Amino acid sequence: MSDEPGSAVVEGGTTGRSGQAVPKRERERLVVIGNGMAGARFVEELVARGGRNRFEIVMFGDEPYGNYNRILLSNVLAGIQDPKDIFINPLSWYEDNGVRLHAGVRVASIDRRSKIVRGASGVAEAYDKLVIATGSRAFVPRIEGLEREGGGYKSGVFVFRTLDDCSGILEHAKRSRRAAVIGGGLLGLEAARGLLGLGLEVHVVHLMKHLMEVQLDAAGGAVLRRALEDMGLAVHLEKSTREILGDERVEGLRFEDGSELACDLVVISAGIRPNAELARDAGLTVERGIVVGDDLCSPDDPDIHALGECVQHRGRTYGLVAPLWEQAQILADRLTERRPDAAYAGSKISTKLKVMGVDLLVMGEQRAASDAEEEVAYAEPSRGIYRKLVIRDGTLAGAILLGGGAPGGRLLQAFERGLKIPEDRAALLSAGAHAGAGEPSVGDMPDEAQVCNCNGVSKGQIAAAARGGCRTLRQACAATRAGSGCGACKPQVQAVLELVLGSDAAEDPSAHYYVPGVPYAKPELVRLIKERGLRSVSSVFRELAGGQEDLASKPGLASLLKSIWGREYEDERDARFINDRVHANIQRDGTFSVIPRIYGGVTTPAQLRKIADVAERYEARMVKITGGQRIDLLGIEKERLPDVWRDLGMPSGHAYTKGFRTCKTCVGSEFCRYGVGDSTALGIAIERRFQGFEAPHKLKLAIAGCPRNCSEATTKDVGAVAIEGGRWEIYVGGGAGSRVRKGDLLCVVDTQEEVIRYAGRFMQYYREQARYMERSYDFVERVGIERVRRVIVDDAEGVAARLDAEVQASVDAYADPWSEADSPIHPSQFTTLLPPPSGAPAQAE
Repeated sequence: MSDEPGSAVVEGGTTGRSGQAVPKRERERLVVIGNGMAGARFVEELVARGGRNRFEIVMFGDEPYGNYNRILLSNVLAGIQDPKDIFINPLSWYEDNGVRLHAGVRVASIDRRSKIVRGASGVAEAYDKLVIATGSRAFVPRIEGLEREGGGYKSGVFVFRTLDDCSGILEHAKRSRRAAVIGGGLLGLEAARGLLGLGLEVHVVHLMKHLMEVQLDAAGGAVLRRALEDMGLAVHLEKSTREILGDERVEGLRFEDGSELACDLVVISAGIRPNAELARDAGLTVERGIVVGDDLCSPDDPDIHALGECVQHRGRTYGLVAPLWEQAQILADRLTERRPDAAYAGSKISTKLKVMGVDLLVMGEQRAASDAEEEVAYAEPSRGIYRKLVIRDGTLAGAILLGGGAPGGRLLQAFERGLKIPEDRAALLSAGAHAGAGEPSVGDMPDEAQVCNCNGVSKGQIAAAARGGCRTLRQACAATRAGSGCGACKPQVQAVLELVLGSDAAEDPSAHYYVPGVPYAKPELVRLIKERGLRSVSSVFRELAGGQEDLASKPGLASLLKSIWGREYEDERDARFINDRVHANIQRDGTFSVIPRIYGGVTTPAQLRKIADVAERYEARMVKITGGQRIDLLGIEKERLPDVWRDLGMPSGHAYTKGFRTCKTCVGSEFCRYGVGDSTALGIAIERRFQGFEAPHKLKLAIAGCPRNCSEATTKDVGAVAIEGGRWEIYVGGGAGSRVRKGDLLCVVDTQEEVIRYAGRFMQYYREQARYMERSYDFVERVGIERVRRVIVDDAEGVAARLDAEVQASVDAYADPWSEADSPIHPSQFTTLLPPPSGAPAQAE
C-alpha cells in the first residue's frame, strides 16, 4: 500500500516529556485523540474552516497509518479494492496541512489538571482544547477456547475492525476452506460478503431469530436471509457459540445446543462497544459512552469535547458514519467560531447495505410504537422484495426497503426532511406505479441536501466539483468521495453533474467495462483477446490489466474465455466459483447437490432405478424433483462426487453454472389430445445440442406443444410454442425467477430445425453482446427486440452465418465435466480438508 506505516512524530519545542515545561504559544493548542473516521473528518472540517489560524493541531492515532474508510474494509476483504485505494488521508496529508500526527501511538492518560495528554510511548502533548474521538472496538462475547495458552486468540480467529484485522484474515484465508462469521448484523454480513468473494464456503452464525434485528423486523430479516442464501451464504439462526474447537488453531465451533460446525477460520463480529475507558479514567462522565451535550462538550470540563462512536448524546450512541459527519461539522463550526452556537440535536439514521446485488435501505424506526401510527408493508419473498413504511402524523417515521425497484431516494428525502407523504401509501412502495418518479429530482434539492450518506457529501459539494473541472462520474467521485462507500448514490451524483454541466458532462468509460478489473468494453476486450491469443484468465490480467489481478473479475473472464476458445480455453480453476470447480451446487451445510441431465424431462424405469440406487448408496439426504423436470440428489459429500457420477453413468445437468441449464417440455402431440407439435422430441434435441453452452448468465429453455403452454415456454430465456399448421412461435427474453417477464416474440417458423437454429443464433448473440451476469430479459430490453429480430431473423448485419458457425464450434467442443471423476484437474479437487459439520439442515434448491 502507498500509505506506509508511520512512526510517532515528535517535534522539539512543542512536545514535552512528562513533567517538562511546555512553552507558551501564540495559537491555542488543539489535541485530537483518535485518527479514525470521526477524528480525521473533524480535523478536515476544522482545516477547511481556517482552523489552523486559530489552533496548532496535534493528533494521536492507534494505527500506524493515515486515515482510511472503514466502510470499505469488506471490499478489501473481497479483493474488490486494494488497501491503498481506501485511504482518505495518507500520512503526507497531515504534513501538507500542518497537522502533527502521532501515528501508531496509543494515548495512555489525560491529565486534566495539567491539561496534558500522555502517549504510551512517553510522548506528552499539552492542550488548550481536547477532542476525544476514540471510536469503538469489536465486542467479543465469552467463548470457551477463544484464546490459546500464552495469550492471544487461537490461530484462525479474528475480529473485523481494522486494516490489520483485514490483512490477517486475508492471509489466513489463503489456507482456509470454510469460514464462520459469528454475528449476523451489518458488520457481520459485510465480513461474510468479503469472505464469500475469496471463494470460501461461508457460514453466518447468529444468536437472534433473524438477521440484522437492529435494523429489520422479522419479515424483512427472513427475506434478507433467503436472498443471501441464494448467493451461497449459509445462515444459522438462534445459535449461541459455546466453544471454539481446536488446540492451537481453530477447527470448528460448538454451540450451546450441542451441534458443531467444522471451520478453519472464524470472524467475530458480534457488535461494537465505545472506547470510553480513557475518558472514564480522566474523571469524565461515562455511561454507555462519553456523555456530551448538544455542544458536543463534556458536562465535566468545558475544554474537552468528544464525537463519534465513543460518545453518548441524549442517551443514544451511534455506530454509523452519517452521525459522525454531522458531529464533525458542528464541532468544527463551534471551535472555529464560524457558527459558535451550532448545536447537535441527534441524527436521523439510515443504513444502506449492498451485498452482491442485495439492495437494502433502512431508515428510522422499523415498527409502529402505538395504534395511532400506521404500518404499510409489501412482500415478494421469491423475488427478494420486502418494503415497509412506518408513518406517524403523515410523515415517514421509518422504512425498510429490501430489493431493487423501490423509490428509495424519494423516501429518504421525505424521511430526512420530515415531509408529508401522499395519502396513497401503497403507490409509495411501488416504483412502477410512478414510472420516472422513483427518485427525487436533483434540481429540486437544496445545495445542502446530502447525496452520499456514506461520506457525507452534499449536492453543493458535487456541483462545486463539476464547476471546478470534473466532467465524469469517476472524477466527481474521486474529488468529493461521493459514491466510494456503498455506491448507491452514484446515479444521483451523475444527475448533479448533468444538471451543472449539461452536454459538457462526459461519460465515464469504466461504466462499460465488461469486468471491473480490465479497462475494456466487451467488444474491444473480445477483439484483443482474439488478436493476442489470450486463452487464460491470468494472461488477460498480464496483457490487458498491467499484471494486476482482480478477484471480482475472474469468473466473468473465465466464462468469456471459455465461450471464445472452447476446447482451447486454458482452465484455471481458481478463477471459477466453487460450483464450477467441482461441477455441483454447494448447499448451506457444505454438502453438494447432484443433478444429472435428463433430456427433455424424459426418463426410463431403468434410469430411475439407477438414480434410486445411487441415492441410497450415497445416503442422499433428500431426493427432489426440480422445476426443470430433473431429479436432484441433495446432501452429497464433496469427496463422494466422483463416485456418484460414475455410478449414475449420466452426464452433468449443468444445474450449477452460468450457461444452458435445461429445456422443459410438455408431452406434446405424441400423447396430449390438445398437442399440435412434438414438443418432447424438440426439447430433447435442443438439450442434446446445447448442453455445456457457456453464457453470461443461466439460460433456461422450454418447448410447449400447443398454445396452452403447459411448459411455460413464454417465460423462459428462449421458448417455442407449437401452433396450428405445424408452425412454431419462438419467444426470447422471458423469465419467471427474481423477475417475471413474458418473452418477446422473435419470429414464427415452420420446422423444428428452424427453432433450433434461431434459438442457437439468439443465444450466441446474447453471449457475445450481453454484460456479465445480465439475464436475457434485461439484455433484450436494453438492446430492443426490434434490433434482436433484425440481427437474428433478418440478418441485417450480415452476421447470421458467423453466429451459426460459432454455435456449431461450441457444440463440437462439448465435453461432459463429470468425466473429471476419472481424471481430476488436480489431486485436491474433490478433497474436503475439514470434517463434515453436524446439526445443520440441508437446503432444497
